[in-house]
Amino acid sequence: MPSLLDPIRIGAIEAKNRIFMAPLTRGRGTREHVPTPIMAEYYAQRAGAGLILTEATGISQEGLGWPYAPGIWSDAQVDAWRPIVKAVHDRGGKIVCQIWHMGRLVHPDFLGGAKPVSSSATTAPDQAHTYSGKKPYGEARALEVSEIPRLLADYERATANAVAAGFDGVQIHAANGYLIDEFLRDGTNHRTDQYGGSIENRVRLLREVTEAVAKVVGPERTGVRLSPNGAIQGCNDANPEPLFVAAAQALADAGIAFLEMREPGPNGTFGKADHPPIAPAMRRVFRNPMILNADYDGISGQKVLDAGDADAIAFGRTFIANPDLVERIAKGAPLNKDDAATWYSQGPKGYIDYPTLTESRAA
Repeated sequence: MPSLLDPIRIGAIEAKNRIFMAPLTRGRGTREHVPTPIMAEYYAQRAGAGLILTEATGISQEGLGWPYAPGIWSDAQVDAWRPIVKAVHDRGGKIVCQIWHMGRLVHPDFLGGAKPVSSSATTAPDQAHTYSGKKPYGEARALEVSEIPRLLADYERATANAVAAGFDGVQIHAANGYLIDEFLRDGTNHRTDQYGGSIENRVRLLREVTEAVAKVVGPERTGVRLSPNGAIQGCNDANPEPLFVAAAQALADAGIAFLEMREPGPNGTFGKADHPPIAPAMRRVFRNPMILNADYDGISGQKVLDAGDADAIAFGRTFIANPDLVERIAKGAPLNKDDAATWYSQGPKGYIDYPTLTESRAA
């Protein structure tokens, strides 16, 4: 069985190891959702990863409701992403842009008071992060069938912009209770048209978005993130295994390069499992590289590879605090602990100031 340190080919991308950096929202952009220069150093520090999956990046203002999160719908955003991508490439890394529509989790404050869109007229639980603090989510309106072409065009534009910025590929965020996940799961999708009801209908938007993105960047540079197990941000399904196996089959039929999944275990940091793991059933129909993300460390991640349950592991919070995570895993070295208070704060603290193993030993 392969080691975490072994290279792997992901579609058209040659990854130098199987320790991938998971998507991590960090909130270091501007209020206009333009990436900032500090992000170049952050990502370049982590270029030792076999593949970096960027923080979720908005495809449109309609789809972006997180303070200071970056977008990729405007020329200014593309221009700001270029030096970030170049910084990663200059250090021998590969980087894929994760593109994002937050659906009902966009607070009306980001939309001039307008309602967010979702599969159905529902309201997310808990509270949204806004520029003026946390606020209850607003009720979403159901996306009209006539609006789907516009949505697909937004995904195509974001993908073309990612190509223009120099990214090695694109990952579609279809997980964690955001727009596509809201269409997939029957807990949030109450539609009676061709996008609701049956599993085939609920998978339709995922399939159409994937085909639209792959048409622009190529299926060999397209990935998808799913979260098949457990309620997250109020989004769940009554019978998730056949749903997510069907989703995996649709993605296999589209020929995408990789599938990355957040499937928490019983002690998961975000979200709790309420169903036995679904990834094994999905792996039987999706035969291209599968990447798992669920609070792994080097030892537990290697066990997953040894069991043949995944081809690579995406590490999240450990990459926040350990820019040289690959070296630390290779040497079995201790890890820095991340500071949750600075996950989403502005500025360098808790962002680009975590010491490498060499720096720690020299201190």
